[in-house]
Amino acid sequence: MDVDPQFSLQLVSSLPGHEERAWQVAWNPAKPLLASCSADKTVRLYSYQRSAEGQAKSPSFSHISTISTAHTKTVRSVAWAPSGKTVATGSFDSNVGIYEKKQEFDDENDLDESEEWECVAMLEGHETECKSVAYSTTGTLLASCSRDKTVWIWEVQPDADFECMGVLMEHGQDVKCVAWHPTEEILASASYDDTIKLYIDDPSEDWYCMSTLTGHESTVWSVAWSPDGNYLASASDDLSIRIWKRLDQYNWKSVHQIKGHERSIYSISWNVGKGTSSKSMGWLASTGGDGKINIWEISQPFEHSTKETLYSKLIASVSSAHDVSDVNSVQWCPRPGFEDLLATAGDDGSVKVWRVIPTSSS
Repeated sequence: MDVDPQFSLQLVSSLPGHEERAWQVAWNPAKPLLASCSADKTVRLYSYQRSAEGQAKSPSFSHISTISTAHTKTVRSVAWAPSGKTVATGSFDSNVGIYEKKQEFDDENDLDESEEWECVAMLEGHETECKSVAYSTTGTLLASCSRDKTVWIWEVQPDADFECMGVLMEHGQDVKCVAWHPTEEILASASYDDTIKLYIDDPSEDWYCMSTLTGHESTVWSVAWSPDGNYLASASDDLSIRIWKRLDQYNWKSVHQIKGHERSIYSISWNVGKGTSSKSMGWLASTGGDGKINIWEISQPFEHSTKETLYSKLIASVSSAHDVSDVNSVQWCPRPGFEDLLATAGDDGSVKVWRVIPTSSS
């Protein structure tokens, strides 16, 4: 497979510490913090900062806190609220944990070494393993999904109070992932039943499934929205990534398929990237059971093209990202100025931070 020689993936930091496999990474959207969760039942927090040399130099990372969660089994998922002040966890013990720092920190430099986080709520409802948690863009809604085939939507209320707004039982199997649209209250879920479901809230009724996307031939592990919200990417056990285009409110169409992995694709993340083309729709990162990280530049067709399709170009790739281990999660940093930074979590228990850099500067 051809790789565009303009870019390469540079390892910025390797962050060991988890005693068992690391399942997921999540960047704080408001503060220089990175979280990871693990089968060891903890969430580890890392701070990062750039030196005085600015954007030309990669930031340095340091471990600042470990949250010993209230969970009794593996912490499978971790997600930040948009405010950056709350972190949610989804666990194999079937519960969703909500954590807040005991003392607020407002200044970026005030990332106290001894900061303590406390469990302020434990959301019960799922019957079996919770696989994924996600906050909506406004932070007013929290979604969770489980091996019990359900998706729950919770309303976030003051004082760490949560009200269940809906239990969606649309999938026929284990639900692997939930992801909110970047600007609208549309929720996507991916499942072992090979489908993706999209949900919206009916003002006069309840949350309901407005669309089912079919096409994958095996488990859908991960979904990620395009930065503009007009496309949805999905990654599957069938070794493919599909991109779905929004035609109107309820209709979505598969318009592009990407292949570049030899084993299951466990995680994808889509960000604006640092592409130079006016047709660029951002960078899509993918990883999985083959231990490889691929970075794709997604582009719109030329203006006069009659085809309803997209273009993808593999611009950077690294093999054995976590040595011989599976890579379970990949996530772009959402903060402005860090668009070329991404983190991964692997079965080796480590978290790694990577930077997509022009080949000439490597």
